[in-house]
Amino acid sequence: MTTTQTAAAMVRLTDADTALLRLGATLKERGYCFTTVTPATHERVNRRPGNAVARSLRDVFGWSRPFAPDLLPAPIVDLLRAAGAVDTSGDLWRSRVRFSSYDGELYVHSAFPTEAPDSVFFGPDTYRMADAAAAHVSGLDIARAVDIGCGTGAGAITVAKRAPGAQVLAVDINDKALRYARVNAALAGVDHRVLPRRSNLLDDVDGSFDLIVSNPPFMVDPAGRTYRDGGGPGGHELSLTIIDVAAQRLSPGGSLVLFSGCGIVDGHDRLREAAARRLEGTGLTWTYREVDPDVYDEELDGSAYARAERIAVVLLTATRPR
Repeated sequence: MTTTQTAAAMVRLTDADTALLRLGATLKERGYCFTTVTPATHERVNRRPGNAVARSLRDVFGWSRPFAPDLLPAPIVDLLRAAGAVDTSGDLWRSRVRFSSYDGELYVHSAFPTEAPDSVFFGPDTYRMADAAAAHVSGLDIARAVDIGCGTGAGAITVAKRAPGAQVLAVDINDKALRYARVNAALAGVDHRVLPRRSNLLDDVDGSFDLIVSNPPFMVDPAGRTYRDGGGPGGHELSLTIIDVAAQRLSPGGSLVLFSGCGIVDGHDRLREAAARRLEGTGLTWTYREVDPDVYDEELDGSAYARAERIAVVLLTATRPR
């Protein structure tokens, strides 16, 4: 049995999922790599002269550009078809998936633009969150961990690679995210320890955890897209709920690593202020810092951030003493 077949059997991939796994493996073998940028940068680069139509694998699977049917090798086209991941309705075709590079792995996620309600996003915040998780895991003894709102599974996979004895759950309410997380775990070779599960936060899984990581939606999104809208007037209601959940479910010595964001209004970080109130009396020790003080500046032109002077992305860690 081949490595791909073994991985598919262990995580019970469908035929379409197996095709997606084989597509990712084929791209890795061909040396494909791509760093995914913000949507605003992506759109700007694609508007440049000469970038309207794909000319390479990176154009198809990174920049999500339409491509002529004869551009790709036949085996790759066959895998795209088998995965149900190609739109062939026009003269130019489009891949419905992208592949992004991180930590020596490839991650499948939704094609640009991510407008569908069940889109699975991967971008600069994914890199930041996974870097934070990797730094926190170093040197710790972790038996059980969970990535809440796992999306592509990047957080869960990053933890699993650095905590070889850990069972790592990857939970989400988006079935497409769970599908991609299964494929990505198999592609990274950690599918025997990364367990995707459908769960609203931790409502549908039992027990305590030595590590909880999360990069929840934190924007105020007028369209209400699940992968983007963090809830509440400031977009950080989900982040606060995750703090509450962690306070209930962390093991002694266990930690929450929460990567989130907030619109700063008149110099005030309302997420930090609200987090301090939620953490008071929990017994958890915590730290909070801005990872980047000014991101997604294009959002400041919209009504949702009309009062914000900047949008910051932040990292909160909270630990239960032993």
